[in-house]
Amino acid sequence: MNPTAPTAATPAGEKRKALGRGLESLLPRTSSLASSVIPPHVPAISHPAGPTIVPAAKPATHDGMREVPLGIIERNPYQTRQHLDEAALAELIASIKSSGVVQPIVLRPISAGRYQLVAGQRRWEASKRAGKTSIPAVVRELSDQQAMELTIIENIQRQDLNTMEQARAFERLGREFGLTQENMAQRTGIDRTTVSNFVRLLKLPVDVQALIEQDKISFGHAKVLLSLDSPEAMLNLGTRVAEEQISVRALEQMVFAIQHPVEKQVQERQLDPNVRQAQMEMERSLGVRVQIKDRNGRGKIVIEYKSLEDFDRVVEMLGKK
Repeated sequence: MNPTAPTAATPAGEKRKALGRGLESLLPRTSSLASSVIPPHVPAISHPAGPTIVPAAKPATHDGMREVPLGIIERNPYQTRQHLDEAALAELIASIKSSGVVQPIVLRPISAGRYQLVAGQRRWEASKRAGKTSIPAVVRELSDQQAMELTIIENIQRQDLNTMEQARAFERLGREFGLTQENMAQRTGIDRTTVSNFVRLLKLPVDVQALIEQDKISFGHAKVLLSLDSPEAMLNLGTRVAEEQISVRALEQMVFAIQHPVEKQVQERQLDPNVRQAQMEMERSLGVRVQIKDRNGRGKIVIEYKSLEDFDRVVEMLGKK
């Protein structure tokens, strides 16, 4: 369970295309790996009687690819992924031992002739474990903000972040670089509502967040728990979900009972079952409390919000739907 996109507003193909545009804005790709070895200032020489001849490449500059000793590469301080799949890493190590690193990592220069890893943590780590002394790399001059954005975008494209890691990554972009959720959406190619849904997960108690990271609670469960006002209630129900493997639908009904006072139970029981189900589905979709007051097919829908952030998110979701 790692729903990198909790909403289905964007088809998978279009989302992948959008993510690609986000990465291109930070790190333009060349048409092939071989062409990136040739510094851009070296022209090709055309001979009328034969094929095009390219002069031998000079030592790579910061615009090209080079073999960089592993010993002078420092860890990425903006890496949001905290866990590596050891089984998948073992496969990558075996591949590198056999065929080397096919795709270069991305570095940026820092002081004293050293480099800082920007993208390619698994390849960097696997190369060290495979006994390699150097690794092919593309070096780019990047600001702190660009380095962090590129790290996040690469991980999202590769689906390398779990749900809470993505949430913390987006929160860090806002906290350290002042990016709005709209800015984040534009840079990563992810829908703004999806970004907002991830950030909202950080409102859950830390112990509940841990259950999400351990795949004991799904993103759907988390959205239902967020409709509760009390952190204690979130933790109690979250623990029950993990221990008893309660479904999202059953959790909705439990939260529904908590949110509606006893004196209103008679009135609520008079709701048509289909209306009640629609009410719970709207609460899960919007992430806020919803009341449907129906009488013989006529009535009103009341949507409650707890903050201006909730208001903006709900308005945007309703506008798109």
